[in-house]
Amino acid sequence: MQPTTLIWFRRDLRLFDNTALQTAIRQGLPVVGVFIFDNTADPLLKTNPRRSSFIYDSVNAFQTALNEKHIPLYILHGSAEQEIPKLAAQLHATSVVCAEDYEPQSAAHDNAIWRTLDEAGCTLIRVDDQVLLPKAAVMTHTGRPYSVFTPYKKAWLQTYTQYFGHWQPADDWAALSALQTKLPDAARRTPIPPQPETIGFTHQNTLFPGGEAEAQKQLGRFLEHIDTYHLSRDFPAQKGTSRLSPYLSHGLLSPRHLVYLAKQADSEGANVWLSELIWREFFKQVLFHHPETAYQSFRPEYRAIKWPNNPEWFERWKTGQTGFPIVDAAMRQLSSTGWMHNRLRMITASFLVKDLLTDWRLGEAWFAEQLIDYDLSANNGGWQWSASTGCDAQPYFRIFNPVLQSQKFDPDGQFIRRYIPELAHLGKDIIHAPWLAKESIDTHGYPYPIVNHAEQREQIKALFQQNQAV
Repeated sequence: MQPTTLIWFRRDLRLFDNTALQTAIRQGLPVVGVFIFDNTADPLLKTNPRRSSFIYDSVNAFQTALNEKHIPLYILHGSAEQEIPKLAAQLHATSVVCAEDYEPQSAAHDNAIWRTLDEAGCTLIRVDDQVLLPKAAVMTHTGRPYSVFTPYKKAWLQTYTQYFGHWQPADDWAALSALQTKLPDAARRTPIPPQPETIGFTHQNTLFPGGEAEAQKQLGRFLEHIDTYHLSRDFPAQKGTSRLSPYLSHGLLSPRHLVYLAKQADSEGANVWLSELIWREFFKQVLFHHPETAYQSFRPEYRAIKWPNNPEWFERWKTGQTGFPIVDAAMRQLSSTGWMHNRLRMITASFLVKDLLTDWRLGEAWFAEQLIDYDLSANNGGWQWSASTGCDAQPYFRIFNPVLQSQKFDPDGQFIRRYIPELAHLGKDIIHAPWLAKESIDTHGYPYPIVNHAEQREQIKALFQQNQAV
């Protein structure tokens, strides 16, 4: 049988500027793709049905797009550690190409697969695609990874210029066409893709349609208002954010292309958005260099905090019944759509940790089971930033006041009314804190606040101070 190159797709479900795909083409052999729904490597496939549905739809759309390029895509369900070597042998692959995944568990799986392939005489080629710059490209002058964002950003921008002074998408379709004519018919016969129920979830329609074409549509919509991003991004009632996170998280967009577009626009809004893209890179390199942060605080002095963890409060937080309207509206948005506005992620995380005195890891795990755009490094980094336990986090004594945040970023109460119909009749003067109304009002069963913010503020500060003194 004709030798081939196998491309293992994971979080790179696109044709445009796909590093693994173009690297495979350069091997000079016919190429075949594979995507594996692996419950062992990704337990969230069973517990986050919206995210799983988004991935499922995106993989199917990608299969159609690859077919147009005469590249068969095998969609499998099983353990990648078993399926990749088996398929490589079946297809007589001399190499397997994949985009490197920086998550600790994925790195361990990849190393196991590399060993098995190596024993069979097959090479595993890992390339950078999730990030723009290799994991060791941006380091301090002493050769250590950065732990503070501002100097990292400065160094990142300088290094970016060295790597991508004149960026062009890596697409060589002419070479591919010639290669694919040599692909044996047997390799083109892909199995029937597994059904969602086989993988372990029930398919749902999602707020974000899957597929590269949908990603490009949303990118086009965002570019129409990128110049005002800095003015509108913090207001959840507006469509002021990019809403690209699900597509970027699962590789339906090229991060290189997004940075290129931001730098081309070169407006205040575009530069603020560029900073957000660099935060994404920062959190990925933090997780790679400090894999222990996946399950414990980055800052050692806070690893021994004994969190009170009131189960009833945690349940009220999850279901949007805390009595703080902006928090509850945000949590209801999450549970009903699988997405939450970025400003609200900070507010709800701060509230859980610093008002409800709850371990940030519980909140992080809940977000992981709800978010369509879930990404370990971004989710972990965001939670540890809000909890003051992370890398370059806000100081522990910086505590969001949910009422002031609500008044500032949802001044008319539009967002609250959208998700808390019990309060839809209230005016903007009292909707942010209905319990403070001078006259009795009907809140239609909406609860009274479960905690006193001022009292909880003092308790959380004392909790952190105790651990600093240890």
